Parts: sequence; structure tokens; C-alpha cells
Amino acid sequence: MADKRVRVGIIGVGGIALGKHLPSIAKIQGVEIVAFCDVVEENAVKGRDQYGAQGAKVFTDYRELLAQPGIDAVYVLTANFLHAEVTVAALQAGKHVMCEKPMAMTTAEAQAMVDAAERTGQILTIGYQNRFRPDSLYLKQLCERGELGEIYFAKALAIRRRAVPTWGNFLSKRMQGGGPLIDIGTHALDLTLWLMDNYRPKTVMGTAYHKLGQRNHAANSWGPWDPEKFEVEDSAFGFITFENGATVILESSWALNSLHVGEARTVLCGTEGGADMEDGLRINGERHGRLFTEIPDLNIGGTALDGAVSQNAGDVEAAHFIACIREGRQPIVTPKQALVVTQILEAIYESSRTGQAVQLGK
Repeated sequence: MADKRVRVGIIGVGGIALGKHLPSIAKIQGVEIVAFCDVVEENAVKGRDQYGAQGAKVFTDYRELLAQPGIDAVYVLTANFLHAEVTVAALQAGKHVMCEKPMAMTTAEAQAMVDAAERTGQILTIGYQNRFRPDSLYLKQLCERGELGEIYFAKALAIRRRAVPTWGNFLSKRMQGGGPLIDIGTHALDLTLWLMDNYRPKTVMGTAYHKLGQRNHAANSWGPWDPEKFEVEDSAFGFITFENGATVILESSWALNSLHVGEARTVLCGTEGGADMEDGLRINGERHGRLFTEIPDLNIGGTALDGAVSQNAGDVEAAHFIACIREGRQPIVTPKQALVVTQILEAIYESSRTGQAVQLGK
């Protein structure tokens, strides 16, 4: 029912909760945020005071939140190493789950999450909000209509020149599992695979670099980092082939001496046409014996998916998740798709470690 009230709990009340999810959830009619959990109690209190429904509760142990009756869904917004543990527990407690990206740190963890969702029948989705951007949704329609033909080559791009996140757990290998590859490369890869509708990787080669993170650099968007705490890679690159012969190149960095920058972008090359997001959305191909390049005007027309209050990706993502709960349908971002993203990222790290290709296909 469209007007069904949905009661939500938040597990992990840090920057991603306060900056992305909570503002978007708060805009949806009939949604009450009734519980906040964080190991730092003052973070949970801050979230409750800004966004909580009347009588909203605060917890420092996620198990206590999950034991509360009447909570329909939880957002898992913790450090990466807790994603699988908390998500599986929430699904088993009868809650629908929105887990922030990346799905998990390993394929085994991601598979446990998929298995728990299938076993319990609860909805599980992952926070790949870039699928919900107007340019992404427009390009997806073109791909589904076959206007690019067979997409056999693509680039997934997530390059920062100097934008290393220096707060929280971002630089911790144990808590996050990696650096830019698992943090922002995951968005670019998810977007690219979804547009290609190709989830059958065959082989993966990768390299992860620790070149700039071990130096003192003051020229960083969020201030200088501590090289002693910079445990993860500063850039990583992957070469992925698929069972149907397609190829994807993945590029990611927090710190790289490059002027070719941009996040959550893709380049698609098909037999009938191509597209890229490097300077806005551009479509290219051949028509009437001539090459053409088109730039669609995404500011005219179009309505937000699932009644979102705006076409902002975060707002649309939140509205879509709540609509799936109310209507009992599966989300656009499925756990099986997100598992393949995790599988490829893990293979890139493994290939970098061993210097060998990783075989994923049959």
C-alpha cells in the first residue's frame, strides 16, 4: 500500500548517514525513523535529535536495536567490515535492509548476505545510488532498447587527483578492506555492469599501488593525511574479461598525478553506438552515412522514480527502497548483482598481490 507507514532503524550514524541517507529518508511521507545505533553514543543521539520520530530510541549495540518490535527496515551504514555481520543479523530478525556500498569486503561475506536474504524472504539492496541519477536512468533505457547494440568494451572510471578521505576508518585496511577501489571504484564498476547487463566475469587482472599515500602531502581536498595510518592503496586498476568476450577496464584513485578525473562515470562502446559520462552524457554513433554526437537535455521532462521529491540520486534511492517495501517488489539494485561487483573487486586485489590473473568463469 502506497500509504503504509514504514518504521526505520539506522545502524551507524556517521557521515554517510547524516550526509546522504537521513536527509533523503526524512523527505518521504509515512516513514518514521524510530531507532539510532552507533558505537559512539553521541553520534546516535545527534541523529535522533535531528531526524528521529517522537520517542525514537538510541542504542550502542546493534543487536538491541534489532530486537525492537515494529521496526520494518534498517539501514546498515557501518564500517565495511561489519556490513555482512549486521546485515545477516538484521535479515534474520525479520527486517528489510539497505546496506551501504560496498556490499562486503569479500565474496564469501557477500554470498552469506545473499543466502540470508533468500532464506528469510526479506528485501536486501545495496547503496549504489549512482544508478538513480537522471543520466544513468536515461542511458539504461537506451541500452535496454538496444540502441548501442552489443556492448563489448567499457571503462569504469573513479579517479581523484588529490581527494583522500582523512577521517573515520577510510585508511584502515582491517575496517574497510581497501582504499579507492572498494570505496569509489565500486560505484563505477556497479554502474558499468548494470548498464551492460553483464554479470558473468571470466578473468581479472589488477594492480593496486601504494605510491603517494606513504608520503606527506599537504595538497589534499580534506587536509594532509598521516602516512603512518595510510594502510590501503592510493590507486588501483583492473582489466576484466567476460564470458561473452566483453572487456571492462576499471580505474580508481584517491591520489594520482592525473588531470583526467571524475567519479562514478562510464564509457560504453557497442556495435551500434557508444556513450560516455566524461563531460556530461554523450551518445555517439553513425547515422545516414555520418558520424554523430548527441547530448540529451536531461533538465527537460522526466519524472522522479517512485514518487521521489526530486531527481537527486539519494532522494530517488530512498524513495525506491521504501516503495519496494510497501509494494513487496524487488529493488533495482539486487544483492546478486552487488555480489558480482564484490567478487571482481576482491579478484583485483588478489591479482595485484599474486601478479597472476584470477579466473572467475567456468
